[in-house]
Amino acid sequence: MIDVKVNNGQLSQNEIDAYIEHGLKKYPNQTITAMELNLDGDYVDIKYTFANQPFQRIRRITGYLVGTLDRFNNAKRAEEADRVKHGI
Repeated sequence: MIDVKVNNGQLSQNEIDAYIEHGLKKYPNQTITAMELNLDGDYVDIKYTFANQPFQRIRRITGYLVGTLDRFNNAKRAEEADRVKHGI
């Protein structure tokens, strides 16, 4: 369910549904949680609010890009534990 707020006027439900459909097509890989429609004469300014995307930290460890060490064997885990971290 997308929360829609209309400012400076009124829109029919069909128009609101068309703006929602437009947003879903424009941002297919994101989840829209809210839309703010600001009416200005013949123009409509659309502001989208998206749901937070999960983020996983990726590091380069011993030549590999990894998020976690759970797939490393014992030798790679030992190599990671023995790394020297350099300061600036």
